[in-house]
Amino acid sequence: MPPLVLLFYYHHRVLAAPPLTRLLLLFVVGAVSGLVALDLESRLELALLSCRSCHRHSLESLAWVMNWEQMTHSLPGAALRQLLEVGPIEEGSKLAGVVLFQGSRPKRTSSIFLFTIAIVLGFTAEENWVYLANGASILDRLIGTPVHAMLSAPWGYALGLARRSRFRLSEYRGVIVRAWLNAVICHALVNVLSIAWRYSQPIHWLGYGLFPFLLWMFWRLESLLARSQSNLMRSSCEPPPHGVPCSLTLAPISVRPRLQYYWRLGLALFAIVLGGNAIFGLFLLVRSLSALNPSQIFTTGIEWFIASRCGLSLILGLIAIGIYFYLKASSNR
Repeated sequence: MPPLVLLFYYHHRVLAAPPLTRLLLLFVVGAVSGLVALDLESRLELALLSCRSCHRHSLESLAWVMNWEQMTHSLPGAALRQLLEVGPIEEGSKLAGVVLFQGSRPKRTSSIFLFTIAIVLGFTAEENWVYLANGASILDRLIGTPVHAMLSAPWGYALGLARRSRFRLSEYRGVIVRAWLNAVICHALVNVLSIAWRYSQPIHWLGYGLFPFLLWMFWRLESLLARSQSNLMRSSCEPPPHGVPCSLTLAPISVRPRLQYYWRLGLALFAIVLGGNAIFGLFLLVRSLSALNPSQIFTTGIEWFIASRCGLSLILGLIAIGIYFYLKASSNR
């Protein structure tokens, strides 16, 4: 199962990681939290859809609730549903699982971060099972396996900072809340971008932003994982004297001249767009080939199609990698 493979991978990468048996237990907790989130979403949907018959004399200001089913058929309505229902319920269920089962004693930031990954991957396993049972594509669920971990990384890292010392939890409450809200907004944005293809142009083109956004979130996950294990983390993220926690903002480029900063920031965004759409091109290619018979793949027209799409994705990916190494070298200088 891909979520378990990812769990073993991150357990291997974290220094002084907690016992694997505990992570597997948290994995099961995450699956249970996924069932809880699914039940809450179902109950809320039924409650909203029943408002039409239960509150016939409601004020006009509540008409949007009574027309919930029709409203969610449009992209703005779907975005509102993701922002007010799906995102808060799912991110709240995952956060509750980590808070309730993390233990009472202070722990390393990396340990709490790994607990978060374990619960989130268990949540993903339950979600994959539900989607596959309802006829979803295996390829789609395979691509979506690390997404929940990328979404929950900010509040997992913030919670890890707070759990280093039980006496300073209050100083990090604001950071945890902001990081959780960040996860909710990113959750809603990912889901909206993933369904943008269902709508007509120009909304249709929003779908091209999905894979670049996922690539940026993957970079953020890896950056937070590295920071959680850094020996300098305590000094670099120590709260200021007035008690305001350090920012969780990740700046990929740090140069003083404003013009150079925006030039390199633009290059970084361009590299993310190129890299994300290179991955997206390969994803579309695999999806197209999966619908063909094996004998059809080796025809001349299909072979040329595969070579052209792979070549285009390779070119975009190499340009993105070249920009990355250029920015890294210039930052080191």
